[in-house]
Amino acid sequence: MKLWPFSRTASAPEQKSLASPDAALEALLTAMPTSAGISISTSQALRVPVVSNAIQLISEAVASLDVMVKRIDGTAEVDVPDHPLLGLLRDEPNEWTSGFELVRQIVVDALTSDAGGMVWVNRVGGEARELIRYRSGLLTFDLDTNTGERRYRLNVQQIPARDVIHLLPPLGRAPLTLAREAIGIAVALDRHAGRLFTRGAKPSGALMFPKGMGEESVKKARAAWRATHEGEDSGGQTVILYDGATFEPFTFTSTDAQFLENRLHQIREIARAFNIPAPMVGDLERATWSNSEQKGREFLSYTLEPWLRGLEGALRRALFSDEERATHVIRFDRDDLTRADLSTRARVINSLIASRTINPNEGRNWLGLPPRAGGDEFLNPNITTQSAPPAGKKEDNAAE
Repeated sequence: MKLWPFSRTASAPEQKSLASPDAALEALLTAMPTSAGISISTSQALRVPVVSNAIQLISEAVASLDVMVKRIDGTAEVDVPDHPLLGLLRDEPNEWTSGFELVRQIVVDALTSDAGGMVWVNRVGGEARELIRYRSGLLTFDLDTNTGERRYRLNVQQIPARDVIHLLPPLGRAPLTLAREAIGIAVALDRHAGRLFTRGAKPSGALMFPKGMGEESVKKARAAWRATHEGEDSGGQTVILYDGATFEPFTFTSTDAQFLENRLHQIREIARAFNIPAPMVGDLERATWSNSEQKGREFLSYTLEPWLRGLEGALRRALFSDEERATHVIRFDRDDLTRADLSTRARVINSLIASRTINPNEGRNWLGLPPRAGGDEFLNPNITTQSAPPAGKKEDNAAE
């Protein structure tokens, strides 16, 4: 069953994607050229590998985490595995989208659009039945500059704010917008590299003739040199020069020698704009075994955690009823990102069981194993106590 708030038109649906953005987003990013003289659209920005890598890395890392509904019980949060919202968040938010795709697209929109990522919640009888992400320009909002209140519209009809899952970018601007200047320089460097390696940016050398030559002689000499030494099958041929001519190859200047360093600097600059450690977008120049693990923890703490907190709050505000909002929360399981190798996990779990922080069944659950009988007791398996001998046996020993 498809649930829609408005009647459909007879025209064919318009196909849009992040690689082919709508006119509003295109105008936003191309209104003013960057300092490099290049106007950066979303599609052009995504052609820069570090930009597409950063967006994919953050959005897919968030979408890959398991989402849970928990009930607040005092100071603890108890898992509610049979909550009806889990079907929308994990499985099928609607008939054509998976839970992974929906969460990923919300984060992608928040990374690339100043309006953030928005999803409409279709309710039937007060309960959420469908989550639909519309293309940019259909689901919009007006902002009250005095209070910050957002009034949402779907097409031209106003809808309640609680029916919209809205993940806003930090600083009021999307990271892609804030990084336009850095992306523009990266595009300029890419274009220069293309010209450089197709002999368009600088000639490889010069033929020097001690005697003057006419224009026709210069053209013939140049044509002969190119035919002999610049063709596809000209590698390794012997150079023959006449009338004292010499060939002087051109070398890179100090600025040219720093070209690769400049490109590497732009990778780091764009990574900073998305708040991603540089080794995670391919800059392994200063990466070691020790600091790579540390950068992974920083990625979770400083990059993903703010997006996860924002998305958890947006989902809680829009999906729960007024009564449930006071007693339930939505959480993403961070354990998948902090999971260590098996030997380290086994050592940590054993230490927690021995200190009676968790019981054996909780440790088995972390490993994906079913509970066992007697595993709910908080006992230290490393301490063995000898049971007292039977009374009759004790008396016999005393008599002996």
